[in-house]
Amino acid sequence: MGTRPKNAPLAFHLLAKPTGAICNLDCQYCFFLAKEQLYPGSKFRMTDEVLENYIQQLLESHQTPEVTVAWQGGEPTLMGLEFFERSLELVEKYKKPGQQIIHTLQTNGTKLDDQWGRFFKQQNFLIGLSIDGPQPFHDVYRVDKRGRGSFEQVMQGWKILKKHQVDVNILCTVNAVNSNHPLEVYRFFRDHLGVEFIQFIPIIERVNADGSTLIQSGHQVTERSVKPEQFGQFLIAIFDQWVRRDVGKIFIQHFDAALANWVGVQPGVCIFSKTCGTALALEHNGDLYSCDHFVEPDYKLGNIQETHMIELIASEKQYQFGQAKFDSLPNYCHNCEVRFACNGGCPKNRFIETPDGEAGLNYLCAGYKAFFTHINQPMTMMAELLRQGRYADEVMQLLAQKRQQKPVGFGKN
Repeated sequence: MGTRPKNAPLAFHLLAKPTGAICNLDCQYCFFLAKEQLYPGSKFRMTDEVLENYIQQLLESHQTPEVTVAWQGGEPTLMGLEFFERSLELVEKYKKPGQQIIHTLQTNGTKLDDQWGRFFKQQNFLIGLSIDGPQPFHDVYRVDKRGRGSFEQVMQGWKILKKHQVDVNILCTVNAVNSNHPLEVYRFFRDHLGVEFIQFIPIIERVNADGSTLIQSGHQVTERSVKPEQFGQFLIAIFDQWVRRDVGKIFIQHFDAALANWVGVQPGVCIFSKTCGTALALEHNGDLYSCDHFVEPDYKLGNIQETHMIELIASEKQYQFGQAKFDSLPNYCHNCEVRFACNGGCPKNRFIETPDGEAGLNYLCAGYKAFFTHINQPMTMMAELLRQGRYADEVMQLLAQKRQQKPVGFGKN
């Protein structure tokens, strides 16, 4: 690497897709399967040369003690175990003195066996497992190439991960089916699987007038998509149970990010940050894109085989991409009481109009506004607890006292 660009970020998050869009499942709402069309004739397998460049440049680029090597797809386990063993060898070869490497991999879990389980445990991988709740919900959209539900295979993968005591986060999409059953979904993860970390991802599929799915144009959404109010009520129902009994035990990405914004620190998820641009995607051939949700020709920054990734990440094009998140906010958002918590949400979902006809409002606005308004009081309480050097989970006792109409205070015990 030559001279480091002056405006390069100290750290960033990069999702590497070693198989591109290739997957053994055929989830009906998957926006990434269509990306196969970007690379006609490709074998969709990251070569050793691209892998080595990726690891070397990733470790060189970071100026922080921790670096995350994150694998996603498609389905990354289709690369086989040897590919990831090779990636670990390259990490050892290129990591700087004192660098701590965090390995993560997002999987549908259907290809896991004891060999994978032992490997993930020995190498301290954090595994993201995609499950959409109990079987009747999961199997509607998360199907294989023959249209059959994948729940039983995913549960086998889950058992492998638990058997080998691998750290697991759950990624659950919120769609037209499971969005009406928030507590059933939440209790399945909490009580049946015993998970501690959950991400809820809203499914928003945009369609053309003829019904064909579009990603960045069009104004309607598919029947699979969650409605804005549905998503808000889904989060509210889970939050109300969580804040009464699970604070400090269960960690839900939306709630953690909200609390960060109430405290006034940077949230750990880009969709609720003021700007973006430091969460990028790397395709199997070394092409670098502005964001995982913008893997499209207009958002291709270049190829790491030709230009060092830090130069691409520090480019004016990427800066403008990230800054546009704030600059393009409608006036309606600037005047909103919960903008500090929402910040307009993800730019990919800003395709509806404000009540006064201004373009660029987030499709989920109504749901977000309901959710953030609803949680204001307990979030304010938790933020105050943290400012006092106390623990956020004390909010459960404070709310219980409030329900019993006992005095609630933040003074010293």
